[in-house]
Amino acid sequence: CKKMKPEYEKAAKMMVDKKIPGKLAAVDTTVEQSLGKRYKVQGYPTIKLFLDGEFKFDANVRDSEKIVALMTDPTKAPPVPEEEKPWSAVPSEVVHLTTDDFKQVLKKKRHALVMFYAPWCGHCKALAPEYAKAAQALVKDGSEVKLAKIDATKEPSLAEKHGVRGYPTLKFMKKGNLIDYNGGRQADDIINWVTKKTGPPAKELTSVDDAKSLIDAHNVVIVGFFKDAASDAAKVFIDVANSIDDHVFAITSDDKIFEEYKAEDGKIVLFKKFDEGKVVFDGEFVADKVKEFITVESLPLIVDFNQETAQKIFGGEIKSHLLLFLSKKEGHYESYVEGVKETAQKYKGQILFVTIDGDETDHERILEFFGMKKDNVPAMRIIKLEQDMSKYKPETDKLDAESIMKFVTDFAEGNLKRHLLTQDLPEDWDKESVKILVGTNFADIALDKTKNVLVEFYAPWCGHCKQLEPIYKELGDKFASMDDVVIAKMDSTANELEEVKVNSFPTIYLYKKETNEAIEYSGERTLEGLSKFVESGGEVGKAPEEAQDEDEDDDVPIKEEL
Repeated sequence: CKKMKPEYEKAAKMMVDKKIPGKLAAVDTTVEQSLGKRYKVQGYPTIKLFLDGEFKFDANVRDSEKIVALMTDPTKAPPVPEEEKPWSAVPSEVVHLTTDDFKQVLKKKRHALVMFYAPWCGHCKALAPEYAKAAQALVKDGSEVKLAKIDATKEPSLAEKHGVRGYPTLKFMKKGNLIDYNGGRQADDIINWVTKKTGPPAKELTSVDDAKSLIDAHNVVIVGFFKDAASDAAKVFIDVANSIDDHVFAITSDDKIFEEYKAEDGKIVLFKKFDEGKVVFDGEFVADKVKEFITVESLPLIVDFNQETAQKIFGGEIKSHLLLFLSKKEGHYESYVEGVKETAQKYKGQILFVTIDGDETDHERILEFFGMKKDNVPAMRIIKLEQDMSKYKPETDKLDAESIMKFVTDFAEGNLKRHLLTQDLPEDWDKESVKILVGTNFADIALDKTKNVLVEFYAPWCGHCKQLEPIYKELGDKFASMDDVVIAKMDSTANELEEVKVNSFPTIYLYKKETNEAIEYSGERTLEGLSKFVESGGEVGKAPEEAQDEDEDDDVPIKEEL
């Protein structure tokens, strides 16, 4: 849907320019669910053509030219695409399971990785070839681990039984129990993860050929060179290997391997297919230091953000990131990345340096999160991935080496003030019964001690917020005549407040008159429930005072999208 949106908008403009009759419209079926059911919408995006108020046919058109061509002659249906083969019909080493054979098949396998998927799920489709590739490699290596898949849309009871709430969900069977898979989504990541779960934490290397084969086969391999496998240092290495699932570890005492790699006894060497090729650990031999070394050195000096690297970027130990928003189409990578390297090397281990291609439609939400648009690229920002997700903006738009070094140094030394997003205040912000708040007028309105002020913190893309909108408008109308009550809302994706932490959408607070005490609402999102909350001064429907977990039914900002 995100990829098609700009094409759809472009087609609408072309129709206006060419004076082609007809309208392009969009329906959010996560909100208008009855319409989705009525017209049998089973995947997204689904394009349907209506003529004279009646549905005519499904239109498999995705780019602007084809959309305009269809609207120019809407009587002719575009060709129906060749039906995509269901994954269960595609030959591979992945076993397809159903409720009937699930227990029987898995009983024969000591270890298995099971993927619950939906045929329409884009992430599942992206994972499928990597999953099949991993399955084939495991069979070739004689692994006892089998990879399996289950169509959760056809086996809903099985999916529900195993706690499947989204797609894809992967579960690993070990000793008859299913545990959550938390590895990466590339074939190499899958192989590494299941191998670590079923074999020794570090593979023993006994020949140079063994070592070369292992190092050549993986992007990152960590090898411990120990003459005495019972030494304290070797034990620390094995403990670390046992605690990290997403990398390959090996250990050796073979003299020829030592000689081949010019290694010293008691050293750990991280081999990698990027940057300098290999790095020797020379820190204190304690688990935390070894883990820190692996975390820092197993990622490139400058990481490009994509589906494969997202988990490692945002799930890693380094929480401060410099984000470089660039355009591959405009040649920005060639122009700017080299100038970042000196700063990245200086702050390696403290700050992670990440490039993000602003041309990618999937990255639009990241730009929005920073209050940016494609027109702002190239640009840089810093984010601190703590609970409040603090953002920092440079004083200059320059991306030369000197400006980058100054920006990062000022951040590292604590000399930067947090950048808070705010929209311009609309001229008609108080025209309707529900008042519009932005960063600049929040304190004046919400913290007015002569009034009880109810504020909904929402996100424009949030389905639950859209469902609440008509109820909230009705609430505003109900209290419009009361001088001491204000019903207001604020777009939290475009406006930030230092004193307000929003962890899910919608979040609703009542700011009490006289005290400005902020009371969070946790009752039903109905007119009656919200009315009682306001009328009782925040007593009826208030959230418990202790910290609350995020409501699983709410929309939460997704960190891997950043």
